[in-house]
Amino acid sequence: MPTVFEQDGYKFFFYSNEHLPIHIHVRRGGGEAVFSIEDSIELRESKNMKMSELKKALKLAKENHKLILEKWNEHHS
Repeated sequence: MPTVFEQDGYKFFFYSNEHLPIHIHVRRGGGEAVFSIEDSIELRESKNMKMSELKKALKLAKENHKLILEKWNEHHS
Protein backbone atom coordinates (compact mmCIF):
# COMPACT_ATOMS: atom_id res chain seq x y z
CA MET A 1 0.00 0.00 0.00
CA PRO A 2 2.15 2.90 -1.25
CA THR A 3 1.57 6.12 0.68
CA VAL A 4 1.63 9.18 -1.57
CA PHE A 5 1.62 11.72 1.28
CA GLU A 6 0.23 12.43 4.74
CA GLN A 7 -0.97 15.82 5.93
CA ASP A 8 -3.17 17.12 8.75
CA GLY A 9 -4.15 13.60 9.80
CA TYR A 10 -5.09 12.52 6.26
CA LYS A 11 -3.27 9.63 4.59
CA PHE A 12 -3.38 9.56 0.77
CA PHE A 13 -2.49 6.19 -0.73
CA PHE A 14 -3.25 3.59 -3.34
CA TYR A 15 -2.98 -0.17 -3.42
CA SER A 16 -0.23 -1.94 -5.35
CA ASN A 17 -2.73 -3.79 -7.53
CA GLU A 18 -4.82 -0.73 -8.44
CA HIS A 19 -6.82 -0.42 -11.64
CA LEU A 20 -7.81 2.40 -13.94
CA PRO A 21 -9.23 5.00 -13.83
CA ILE A 22 -6.58 6.77 -11.77
CA HIS A 23 -7.81 7.35 -8.23
CA ILE A 24 -6.53 7.94 -4.70
CA HIS A 25 -7.72 6.57 -1.36
CA VAL A 26 -7.81 8.85 1.67
CA ARG A 27 -8.07 7.78 5.32
CA ARG A 28 -8.66 9.91 8.36
CA GLY A 29 -9.63 8.39 11.68
CA GLY A 30 -12.08 5.60 10.98
CA GLY A 31 -13.22 7.00 7.65
CA GLU A 32 -12.11 6.50 4.08
CA ALA A 33 -12.86 8.14 0.74
CA VAL A 34 -11.86 7.56 -2.86
CA PHE A 35 -11.30 10.39 -5.32
CA SER A 36 -11.04 10.06 -9.09
CA ILE A 37 -7.94 11.93 -10.17
CA GLU A 38 -7.58 11.85 -13.97
CA ASP A 39 -8.99 15.00 -15.61
CA SER A 40 -10.57 16.57 -12.56
CA ILE A 41 -10.67 15.54 -8.94
CA GLU A 42 -14.06 14.20 -7.90
CA LEU A 43 -15.34 12.24 -4.94
CA ARG A 44 -16.15 8.70 -6.04
CA GLU A 45 -17.19 7.18 -2.71
CA SER A 46 -16.82 7.67 1.03
CA LYS A 47 -17.52 5.88 4.27
CA ASN A 48 -17.58 7.31 7.79
CA MET A 49 -16.19 10.73 6.83
CA LYS A 50 -17.89 13.99 7.74
CA MET A 51 -18.61 16.57 5.04
CA SER A 52 -15.96 18.88 6.53
CA GLU A 53 -13.38 16.06 6.33
CA LEU A 54 -14.32 15.35 2.71
CA LYS A 55 -13.96 19.03 1.82
CA LYS A 56 -10.51 19.14 3.44
CA ALA A 57 -9.48 15.90 1.70
CA LEU A 58 -10.63 17.32 -1.64
CA LYS A 59 -8.64 20.51 -1.02
CA LEU A 60 -5.50 18.51 -0.20
CA ALA A 61 -5.97 16.28 -3.24
CA LYS A 62 -6.28 19.34 -5.49
CA GLU A 63 -3.17 20.92 -3.97
CA ASN A 64 -1.22 17.68 -4.56
CA HIS A 65 -2.77 16.64 -7.89
CA LYS A 66 0.56 16.65 -9.73
CA LEU A 67 2.28 14.61 -6.99
CA ILE A 68 -0.53 12.02 -6.98
CA LEU A 69 -0.31 11.56 -10.76
CA GLU A 70 3.49 11.31 -10.63
CA LYS A 71 3.41 8.65 -7.89
CA TRP A 72 0.67 6.68 -9.67
CA ASN A 73 2.61 6.65 -12.96
CA GLU A 74 5.89 5.87 -11.20
CA HIS A 75 4.40 2.88 -9.37
CA HIS A 76 2.21 1.52 -12.18
CA SER A 77 4.54 1.90 -15.15
